[in-house]
Amino acid sequence: MRIWLVVLTILLAAGCTGSAGRNTPEVPQGNPDRTPLEQLEPKDPREKTGPSTATVAEPDIVPISDNVTPKLPTTVTDAQGTKVTVTSADRILAFDNYGTLGATVFGLGLGGRMAGRDISTGFPAAAGLPLITTNGHQLNAEAILGLRPTVVITDTTIGPWDVVLRLRDSGIPVVVTDSRRAVNNVGAMIQQVADALGVPAEGERLARRTNLEIEKAKIAAHRLADDSELRIVFLYVRGRSGVHQMFGEGTGADELIRAVGGVDVASEGGLRGAEPIKPEALSKAAPDVILVMSKGLQSVGGVEGMAGVPGVAQTPAGQKRRIVDMNDHQVLSFGPLTASVIDGLARALYT
Repeated sequence: MRIWLVVLTILLAAGCTGSAGRNTPEVPQGNPDRTPLEQLEPKDPREKTGPSTATVAEPDIVPISDNVTPKLPTTVTDAQGTKVTVTSADRILAFDNYGTLGATVFGLGLGGRMAGRDISTGFPAAAGLPLITTNGHQLNAEAILGLRPTVVITDTTIGPWDVVLRLRDSGIPVVVTDSRRAVNNVGAMIQQVADALGVPAEGERLARRTNLEIEKAKIAAHRLADDSELRIVFLYVRGRSGVHQMFGEGTGADELIRAVGGVDVASEGGLRGAEPIKPEALSKAAPDVILVMSKGLQSVGGVEGMAGVPGVAQTPAGQKRRIVDMNDHQVLSFGPLTASVIDGLARALYT
C-alpha cells in the first residue's frame, strides 16, 4: 500500500508542474465537499451488502480552455485510412454509441459549436441539444442533414452505416475515429478528435490532463481495493425489450473493472464482446458485485427485479443484493470523465 501512496505523491507533484494557458484549468476542480479518493480508508468489500449507486463529483465536462479557435482547413487520415479535409468547425456533430466523441468536443472547448447530439451524450451542458438518434442509438439522416453540420466525427459503433455514407456523399466531411473503448486509449481518442477539428494543441493538453487524472484515480482505487480482487460482472439489461447481456473482453467494461482493481469475471471466463446471459455461466462466474446502468436497473424493476434476471439469484452478488448502478451517460463513456467514473465506482465498491 505504501508503494501506491509514493506513486500517487509523484503524480500529484507532476500534475502541479505542467504548463497551462491562462484560461486552462490543467487539472479541473472537483466537488469541494467530496473527500479525495486517496484520503478514504478502505473497507473489506466482501463484507458489504445491499445496493449502491456510483456517482461522479461533477457530471459536466470541464473544457481545457474557454477560448479556442480551430486552425482550418486541415486534412487528416481517419481510422479507416480515408483522407478527409475539414474546412469549417462552425457546426459540429460528434456521435457514437458511448457518448465519448461529444464529450470530447466539449472537453476541447468547442461545445458551443455542437449542432446536435446522440442519445448517449447526456451530460447537463449537452442535454439541450437536438437529438439525432431515434429508437435508442439509430441515426436519423433527415435530422442530421437538417442541422446543416459542417463536419461529422463518428465511429463504427453507431448506425445504420448507410446514413454515414449518405452524409459523406452529400459533401459533409466525415471523420471516422477508432471504435475501441478502453482506459488506456482515452488520450489517443482525444487527439484524433482534436486533430480533425483543427485544435491539436488543445488536444495534447486535454489528453495530458485526462491521462494524469486517470492514473491518479486508478492508483487511489487500487489502494482502496487492497488486493481484494473483487469479482465483478457488467450486465446490460433492458427490461421492456427483454435484453439481458453480459459484457466481456473488448466491450470497455473489462477495462473499467480492471481500472478499479476488480476482476472481470466475464473476460476471465473467456467471453469476448457481449452475448445474452447464460444462467449457468453467470452462476459459475460467481461475481461478488453486479455492475449495471441506472436506467437498465430501473427497467427491470430495481434491485428486487434484478433477482428475476437469469442467473443473478444464484450468484454471491444476487444473494447479497450487491448491485452497483451508474448513470448510463457516464459509466462506459471513456472520455474526459473517465477518471471521475473510476473515482465514483471505487467509492461505491470499497467505502
